[in-house]
Amino acid sequence: MIAVRSLLFTIAFYATTVVFLLAALPALALPHRAMIGMAKAWGRTSGWLLRVICDVSVEWRGLDKLPRGALLVAAKHQSAWETFALLSLFEDPSFIIKRELTWIPLYGWYARKAGMIPVDRTAGRGALVRMARSARSLLDAGRQILIFPEGTRSPPGAAADYKPGIALLYAELGVPCLPIALNSGLHWPRRSFLRPPGTILVEVLDPIPPGLARRAFLRHLQEAIEAATARLVAEGQGRRAGPGPAAATAQVDGASAGP
Repeated sequence: MIAVRSLLFTIAFYATTVVFLLAALPALALPHRAMIGMAKAWGRTSGWLLRVICDVSVEWRGLDKLPRGALLVAAKHQSAWETFALLSLFEDPSFIIKRELTWIPLYGWYARKAGMIPVDRTAGRGALVRMARSARSLLDAGRQILIFPEGTRSPPGAAADYKPGIALLYAELGVPCLPIALNSGLHWPRRSFLRPPGTILVEVLDPIPPGLARRAFLRHLQEAIEAATARLVAEGQGRRAGPGPAAATAQVDGASAGP
Protein backbone atom coordinates (compact mmCIF):
# COMPACT_ATOMS: atom_id res chain seq x y z
CA MET A 1 0.00 0.00 0.00
CA ILE A 2 2.88 2.40 0.78
CA ALA A 3 4.26 1.83 -2.71
CA VAL A 4 0.89 2.52 -4.34
CA ARG A 5 0.32 5.68 -2.32
CA SER A 6 3.85 6.84 -3.00
CA LEU A 7 3.42 6.33 -6.74
CA LEU A 8 0.13 8.25 -6.71
CA PHE A 9 1.76 11.07 -4.77
CA THR A 10 4.73 11.21 -7.14
CA ILE A 11 2.39 11.52 -10.13
CA ALA A 12 0.27 14.16 -8.39
CA PHE A 13 3.33 16.07 -7.17
CA TYR A 14 4.94 16.38 -10.58
CA ALA A 15 1.65 17.09 -12.33
CA THR A 16 0.92 19.87 -9.85
CA THR A 17 4.45 21.20 -10.24
CA VAL A 18 3.98 21.46 -14.01
CA VAL A 19 0.69 23.32 -13.49
CA PHE A 20 2.36 25.80 -11.14
CA LEU A 21 5.31 26.26 -13.50
CA LEU A 22 2.94 27.26 -16.27
CA ALA A 23 0.68 29.35 -14.03
CA ALA A 24 3.69 31.30 -12.75
CA LEU A 25 4.67 32.65 -16.17
CA PRO A 26 2.81 35.97 -15.72
CA ALA A 27 4.65 36.52 -12.43
CA LEU A 28 7.85 37.08 -14.43
CA ALA A 29 6.48 40.52 -15.30
CA LEU A 30 5.53 41.34 -11.70
CA PRO A 31 7.56 42.21 -8.57
CA HIS A 32 9.49 39.33 -7.04
CA ARG A 33 6.92 38.97 -4.24
CA ALA A 34 4.46 37.56 -6.79
CA MET A 35 6.89 34.75 -7.61
CA ILE A 36 7.51 34.11 -3.92
CA GLY A 37 3.75 33.86 -3.45
CA MET A 38 3.48 31.29 -6.24
CA ALA A 39 6.31 29.28 -4.71
CA LYS A 40 4.61 29.29 -1.31
CA ALA A 41 1.32 28.19 -2.86
CA TRP A 42 3.11 25.34 -4.63
CA GLY A 43 4.76 24.35 -1.35
CA ARG A 44 1.48 24.35 0.57
CA THR A 45 -0.20 22.32 -2.17
CA SER A 46 2.64 19.80 -2.16
CA GLY A 47 2.38 19.46 1.61
CA TRP A 48 -1.36 18.92 1.35
CA LEU A 49 -0.90 16.20 -1.28
CA LEU A 50 1.69 14.48 0.91
CA ARG A 51 -0.70 14.47 3.87
CA VAL A 52 -3.81 13.38 1.97
CA ILE A 53 -2.22 10.70 -0.22
CA CYS A 54 0.64 9.38 1.92
CA ASP A 55 -0.59 10.27 5.43
CA VAL A 56 2.57 12.27 6.14
CA SER A 57 1.85 15.22 8.43
CA VAL A 58 4.17 17.80 9.96
CA GLU A 59 4.81 18.85 13.54
CA TRP A 60 6.50 22.23 13.92
CA ARG A 61 8.30 23.13 17.13
CA GLY A 62 9.85 26.37 18.32
CA LEU A 63 7.91 28.64 15.98
CA ASP A 64 7.92 31.26 18.73
CA LYS A 65 11.65 31.67 18.07
CA LEU A 66 11.07 32.90 14.52
CA PRO A 67 12.06 36.58 14.34
CA ARG A 68 10.74 38.88 11.65
CA GLY A 69 12.81 40.81 9.17
CA ALA A 70 16.33 40.18 7.86
CA LEU A 71 17.78 36.88 9.01
CA LEU A 72 20.24 34.09 8.18
CA VAL A 73 18.72 30.60 8.42
CA ALA A 74 20.69 27.34 8.41
CA ALA A 75 18.59 24.18 8.00
CA LYS A 76 19.34 20.48 8.03
CA HIS A 77 18.92 18.96 4.56
CA GLN A 78 17.68 15.36 4.36
CA SER A 79 15.21 15.50 1.47
CA ALA A 80 13.54 17.60 -1.18
CA TRP A 81 10.69 18.23 1.27
CA GLU A 82 12.35 21.13 3.09
CA THR A 83 13.05 22.95 -0.17
CA PHE A 84 9.35 23.74 -0.44
CA ALA A 85 8.07 23.30 3.11
CA LEU A 86 10.33 25.94 4.67
CA LEU A 87 9.17 28.62 2.23
CA SER A 88 5.99 29.37 4.16
CA LEU A 89 7.81 29.88 7.45
CA PHE A 90 9.33 33.13 6.28
CA GLU A 91 7.95 36.37 4.93
CA ASP A 92 10.34 36.94 2.01
CA PRO A 93 12.81 34.03 1.77
CA SER A 94 15.78 33.63 -0.54
CA PHE A 95 17.50 30.25 -0.82
CA ILE A 96 21.15 29.69 -1.58
CA ILE A 97 20.95 27.17 -4.45
CA LYS A 98 23.42 25.36 -6.66
CA ARG A 99 23.90 27.09 -10.00
CA GLU A 100 22.84 24.01 -11.98
CA LEU A 101 19.25 24.46 -10.80
CA THR A 102 19.01 27.72 -12.73
CA TRP A 103 19.56 25.76 -15.95
CA ILE A 104 16.23 23.94 -15.55
CA PRO A 105 13.67 25.34 -18.04
CA LEU A 106 11.18 27.73 -16.45
CA TYR A 107 12.39 26.92 -12.91
CA GLY A 108 15.66 28.73 -13.53
CA TRP A 109 13.84 31.88 -14.67
CA TYR A 110 11.58 31.74 -11.64
CA ALA A 111 14.44 31.18 -9.21
CA ARG A 112 16.26 34.25 -10.47
CA LYS A 113 13.06 36.32 -10.49
CA ALA A 114 12.35 35.30 -6.89
CA GLY A 115 15.84 36.40 -5.87
CA MET A 116 17.36 33.00 -5.15
CA ILE A 117 21.16 33.07 -4.97
CA PRO A 118 22.90 30.61 -7.33
CA VAL A 119 26.37 29.38 -6.38
CA ASP A 120 28.92 27.72 -8.65
CA ARG A 121 30.31 25.07 -6.33
CA THR A 122 33.32 24.52 -8.60
CA ALA A 123 34.48 28.16 -8.56
CA GLY A 124 36.12 28.15 -5.12
CA ARG A 125 36.36 31.14 -2.83
CA GLY A 126 35.40 33.61 -5.55
CA ALA A 127 31.94 32.04 -5.73
CA LEU A 128 31.57 32.32 -1.95
CA VAL A 129 32.49 36.00 -2.03
CA ARG A 130 29.90 36.66 -4.75
CA MET A 131 27.34 34.68 -2.75
CA ALA A 132 28.00 36.81 0.33
CA ARG A 133 27.71 40.01 -1.71
CA SER A 134 24.34 38.95 -3.14
CA ALA A 135 23.12 37.85 0.28
CA ARG A 136 24.09 41.21 1.78
CA SER A 137 22.07 43.06 -0.85
CA LEU A 138 18.97 40.94 -0.19
CA LEU A 139 19.44 41.09 3.57
CA ASP A 140 19.58 44.88 3.42
CA ALA A 141 16.20 44.72 1.68
CA GLY A 142 14.78 42.86 4.69
CA ARG A 143 14.80 39.37 3.24
CA GLN A 144 15.61 36.06 4.95
CA ILE A 145 18.58 34.10 3.59
CA LEU A 146 18.20 30.32 3.80
CA ILE A 147 21.08 27.91 3.32
CA PHE A 148 21.65 24.19 3.77
CA PRO A 149 25.09 24.14 5.45
CA GLU A 150 25.99 20.68 4.13
CA GLY A 151 25.36 21.78 0.56
CA THR A 152 23.51 18.60 -0.33
CA ARG A 153 21.07 16.09 1.12
CA SER A 154 22.28 13.58 3.69
CA PRO A 155 20.18 10.64 4.94
CA PRO A 156 19.32 10.27 8.63
CA GLY A 157 22.34 9.06 10.58
CA ALA A 158 24.92 10.07 7.97
CA ALA A 159 28.05 11.90 9.12
CA ALA A 160 27.66 15.66 8.84
CA ASP A 161 29.96 17.70 6.60
CA TYR A 162 29.24 21.40 7.02
CA LYS A 163 30.75 23.57 4.28
CA PRO A 164 32.58 26.89 4.88
CA GLY A 165 29.95 28.92 3.02
CA ILE A 166 27.69 29.25 6.05
CA ALA A 167 30.57 30.50 8.22
CA LEU A 168 31.48 33.09 5.59
CA LEU A 169 27.89 34.31 5.40
CA TYR A 170 27.64 34.52 9.19
CA ALA A 171 30.86 36.53 9.43
CA GLU A 172 30.08 38.85 6.52
CA LEU A 173 26.41 39.50 7.26
CA GLY A 174 26.72 40.14 10.99
CA VAL A 175 23.19 38.98 11.83
CA PRO A 176 21.87 36.15 14.04
CA CYS A 177 21.77 32.68 12.50
CA LEU A 178 18.65 30.60 13.07
CA PRO A 179 19.32 26.82 13.05
CA ILE A 180 16.58 24.38 12.03
CA ALA A 181 16.66 20.63 12.69
CA LEU A 182 14.36 18.03 11.11
CA ASN A 183 13.86 14.35 10.33
CA SER A 184 12.24 14.57 6.89
CA GLY A 185 14.50 11.83 5.53
CA LEU A 186 12.42 9.25 7.39
CA HIS A 187 9.38 10.08 5.26
CA TRP A 188 10.99 11.35 2.03
CA PRO A 189 14.07 9.11 1.67
CA ARG A 190 16.82 10.14 -0.69
CA ARG A 191 16.88 8.20 -3.97
CA SER A 192 13.57 6.49 -3.21
CA PHE A 193 10.03 7.25 -4.34
CA LEU A 194 8.56 5.71 -1.17
CA ARG A 195 6.88 8.11 1.26
CA PRO A 196 6.35 6.16 4.51
CA PRO A 197 3.45 7.51 6.60
CA GLY A 198 4.05 9.34 9.83
CA THR A 199 4.96 12.78 11.09
CA ILE A 200 7.86 14.92 9.92
CA LEU A 201 9.31 16.71 12.94
CA VAL A 202 10.82 20.16 12.48
CA GLU A 203 12.38 22.18 15.30
CA VAL A 204 13.44 25.82 15.19
CA LEU A 205 16.40 26.13 17.55
CA ASP A 206 17.74 29.07 19.53
CA PRO A 207 19.29 31.77 17.31
CA ILE A 208 23.08 32.04 17.38
CA PRO A 209 24.02 35.68 18.03
CA PRO A 210 26.48 37.43 15.70
CA GLY A 211 30.08 38.01 16.68
CA LEU A 212 31.49 34.51 17.15
CA ALA A 213 34.73 33.50 15.44
CA ARG A 214 34.07 31.46 12.30
CA ARG A 215 35.34 28.17 13.70
CA ALA A 216 33.48 28.61 16.96
CA PHE A 217 30.30 29.47 15.08
CA LEU A 218 30.57 26.51 12.72
CA ARG A 219 31.20 24.14 15.62
CA HIS A 220 28.27 25.59 17.59
CA LEU A 221 25.95 25.42 14.59
CA GLN A 222 26.85 21.85 13.68
CA GLU A 223 26.58 20.61 17.26
CA ALA A 224 23.19 22.28 17.74
CA ILE A 225 21.63 21.06 14.48
CA GLU A 226 23.09 17.55 14.61
CA ALA A 227 22.13 16.93 18.25
CA ALA A 228 18.56 18.11 17.67
CA THR A 229 18.31 16.19 14.40
CA ALA A 230 19.51 12.97 16.03
CA ARG A 231 16.88 13.43 18.74
CA LEU A 232 14.12 14.04 16.17
CA VAL A 233 15.19 11.03 14.09
CA ALA A 234 15.18 8.81 17.18
CA GLU A 235 11.75 10.12 18.15
CA GLY A 236 10.43 9.53 14.64
CA GLN A 237 11.78 6.00 14.58
CA GLY A 238 10.24 5.39 18.00
CA ARG A 239 6.85 6.53 16.75
CA ARG A 240 7.11 4.02 13.93
CA ALA A 241 7.82 1.25 16.41
CA GLY A 242 4.76 2.07 18.49
CA PRO A 243 2.87 4.79 20.34
CA GLY A 244 4.89 6.84 22.77
CA PRO A 245 4.20 9.72 25.13
CA ALA A 246 2.30 12.57 23.52
CA ALA A 247 4.55 15.43 22.51
CA ALA A 248 3.87 18.64 24.40
CA THR A 249 3.76 20.64 21.21
CA ALA A 250 1.07 21.86 18.87
CA GLN A 251 0.77 19.97 15.62
CA VAL A 252 0.43 22.01 12.49
CA ASP A 253 -0.48 20.47 9.16
CA GLY A 254 2.16 20.87 6.49
CA ALA A 255 -0.30 22.44 4.09
CA SER A 256 -1.01 25.32 6.45
CA ALA A 257 2.41 25.93 7.98
CA GLY A 258 4.00 29.31 8.25
CA PRO A 259 3.04 32.84 9.20
